[in-house]
This record gives sequence, C-alpha cells and structure tokens, in this order.
Amino acid sequence: MLWACLLLPSLALDVFARALPPADAAKPFAIATGGRTPRIVGANVGAQAAGIRPGQLVSASLALAPDLVLRDRNPDAEAAALAAVATWATQFTPAVTLAPPDAVLVEIGGSLRLFGGLPKLAAQLSAGARNLGYDVRLALAPTSIGALLFARVGATTVRLGFSPGTSASKSAVGKFEADRDFLEALAPLPLALTDADPAAVAILAAAGITTIGQACALPRASLARRVGADLITFLDRARGLAADPRPPFVPPPRYAGKIELPVPVENIEALAFAVNRLVYELSGWLTGRGLGAVELALALAHERYVGAKTGVFATPVRFALAAPARDHAHLIAVLRERLARVALPAPVESITLTTLTTAPLAGRNLGLLPGDEVVAAVPLIDRLRARLGEDAVRLVAPYAEYRPERAWRESGEIQADPAGKNRGALETSNLALPRPVWLLAEPEPLGHLLEAQPWVLRDGPERIESGWWDGTDVRRDYFIAENPRGETVWIYRDHRYGIDDGEWFLHGVFA
Repeated sequence: MLWACLLLPSLALDVFARALPPADAAKPFAIATGGRTPRIVGANVGAQAAGIRPGQLVSASLALAPDLVLRDRNPDAEAAALAAVATWATQFTPAVTLAPPDAVLVEIGGSLRLFGGLPKLAAQLSAGARNLGYDVRLALAPTSIGALLFARVGATTVRLGFSPGTSASKSAVGKFEADRDFLEALAPLPLALTDADPAAVAILAAAGITTIGQACALPRASLARRVGADLITFLDRARGLAADPRPPFVPPPRYAGKIELPVPVENIEALAFAVNRLVYELSGWLTGRGLGAVELALALAHERYVGAKTGVFATPVRFALAAPARDHAHLIAVLRERLARVALPAPVESITLTTLTTAPLAGRNLGLLPGDEVVAAVPLIDRLRARLGEDAVRLVAPYAEYRPERAWRESGEIQADPAGKNRGALETSNLALPRPVWLLAEPEPLGHLLEAQPWVLRDGPERIESGWWDGTDVRRDYFIAENPRGETVWIYRDHRYGIDDGEWFLHGVFA
C-alpha cells in the first residue's frame, strides 16, 4: 500500500483567505482565537510582513498593522473544509479517510498506473489542493500513520526503497529494502507529534524516550506494563506490523459547498474568483461519482443587518446546462457569464454552490500517444443561456409527429416524455425527406401572390394527413417550389374540405 497525506498546516486561515483574489492577498489578514484576550492563530503574508506572528495578542497586532482585517476562528468551517478536500480527492481513489483536525489521508497505491505514475499523481494532488485555495504539505509512506507523521515534520520526500519515477519492486528483496528505508526514516520522529496517549508519551519523555525508534527498541512486555498496550498497538500500526483500520470517508450524495469571504464583497470579479474555488471542488465531486452537472444554484448571502433592512438576505442564481458536464473550465466559464448579469442589492459575505440536478456522465477513452488530451469546449448554447438568460435561448429536438408545426419540442418536454413513448414513431417517420430550416409561425395564404407571377414546383407532392384524433387534423400536399425571386420554399395545398378547393399556403423557407 502507498498512502499520501494532504496536510493543511494553515487551515484555520485558509478557510477565509482562499476567497481573496491575488490582488488582495497582500493586505494584512489574520485569524484570532476570540474571547476576552484574543490571540493570533494564523496570519497571511501581508500580516507577517507587518510583524504579526501566531500567539501574539490582537491588541499588539493592531498596533503593528492598524488596517489588519481580523476574523475569529471557525472550527465548523475548518471541519467542512477538510471534508471538502476529502470529497475532491475521491476522484483519484475511493480509499480516502479524514485525519482531523487538518489532514486527509489517501491510499494511492492502486491508482498509480491510471494517473501516469507516482510523480504525476503526487503533482496532481499537490496542485489540486492549492487550486482549492489551501496551503498543502504532501508526504508519502507505506502506512497511513507514517504518511501523517512525515507530513507533520515536513518530510515531504521520504525514501521508500525505489525511485519516485519508477514502480516499486515486487520482489522480496525490493520489499525488504523499501521496509528498511521506511523504518529508518520513521525511527527519529518524535513521539510528541503522534496521536498516541499524551500521558504515555509524557511517562516515556520523563525517562528520556522521545522518539519512535527509541520506544520500539524497548522490551515490549515491559513497555506495555509501564504505558499500556495502546501505545504498542499504535507503534505497530505506524510501522505496518499491524492493520490500521480507519473509517472510510463517504462523499455526500449531493454537492453543497460554501465559502466565507474575509470581508463583504460587492465586486462581481472578486466573487468570480471565490466561485472558482467552489467549482474546482464540484468538479472533483462529480468526477469521483461519475456524474455531470445539469442544473446548479448559487446563493450569494448578504450581510445580516442589510438583509434585515431590505428583506433580501441572499441573491439566488440558478442556471442549467445544455448537457451534463463536469469539466472545471466548462463550468466556470458558464458561471462567469451568468454572474456578469447579476445586480447585487448589497455586499456579499458568503457564497454557496449546490447541485440541483445531475446525470451519469461516462469518462472518455484515453489516447495512446503522449499529450493526447482533449480540451473541453464550452457549448455555444451554455454561453448564450448564461449571458442572455435561459428564457431567451431554447433547445429544441425532433418529436414524433407528422404535422410539421408540431414535429418539435423543447428539450425539457422531450425529457419529460415517458421513456420510449415516441421512440417507435420517430424511427418509422420519414425524417430523410427534405425539410426547411425555418417554418413560419402561421402558414401564409398564397392566393394573391400566385395570381401576380407564376411559381415553379421543383418536387412533390408529399401527402401529410394526420391529427384526426385531436380535432386539429390536416390533409395537405407539400411541394418544394421556387418563388419569382428565386427562393426555395415549402408550400402546400390544403385538401381538408375536398380535393378541388386546393388553397395554397407558404409554410417554410429553405436556407
């Protein structure tokens, strides 16, 4: 097995700071403990440049940087962020588990070939966590505890008995070398960084035993009598000598991501940057579940006191896609177009993105040649809907009906049809016959026009007789004709009231 640990060392800060665009990242921002004598928990680059450090009193920090923006630590937001990172990681492997308060463990041994080997997969994990907006420390080890401990000490590159660019040897000698290198790297790690019982760690520290290697060198029976069997079990699990059962992380059945803004924002472009973080999470959730988004909703929450005055606590933004999609570039392009049309009644302090409708979306086959990658293109229909509004653009499809004016439906009506209801009629209808690309809203009588100048019949007649069951029956002979201006049109002669009445109508125009 090969475990990867995604440690988020500045999670308390990142849950807020990840919403800041690069232009605002240099402004002093910090997280405080709250309470009567609040202290700094984390500070961004701008605050650190002003001399602000973790553990410092907030009053002293404000003296160093009067324009410092402060937010109280939010443990609930940190837990939700850790779950969001785990949800995003399910696109690489189903073996994902949480290691609170600030780490996600991912078993990637079975995913190496699928993602092009260890270097590429490790790079995707690191880059992906940063794209989510988190500072990340990645470490690898044959055990989950080992990966977590290596990440805590900052040992991001650990010798595992094989080069990161090659596959691990499956021979007994190769496994022995990998195990020996791993145990040698694990031995000097301090017991204080482990999740073992603090009382047991303190007893050993009083006796001068401070590292894992020193504890493992002690007689097991004597060690168990002094500190209990739990520490022995922990050491065995860390070294891979005993199983380390961990509860698997189960991603939510429906995506709902939320991002808190450090300060209220009324700039749409700044909101788009924060939404981009959520869309990246959403893309990972969709990929892990094999789904595509069909309909999404944004909720732009306003400040409470503004909502109390205006009665508008949030601005809803809903939009649908022409087809299921999960590509990040596709989704964010549509969302940016949609956000550009939003008029904010008040500044926004948080953003929530949820999936309303999803559908299965199969993956594509991989190419055989290097660099054979498909760049997702955003369909024109999605761009137009996002920019002009869903009511301004309609997606139509053929419908099983012989009457031309009823031979189409909007896509929503087609999907609402019971499965297979019209399939047979569509297959038997003669769709190969030429049809104009544009039908008139109402057929136009041609009596006065035919009397002025003759029209030339190019093809026909095609008899269409249908609709007797619903009271709107038709009985027509259609012709492809050429009018005096040289345009190719679709006309018919109406025979509902007899063969000899023969009134002519214009029904469509060919391109």
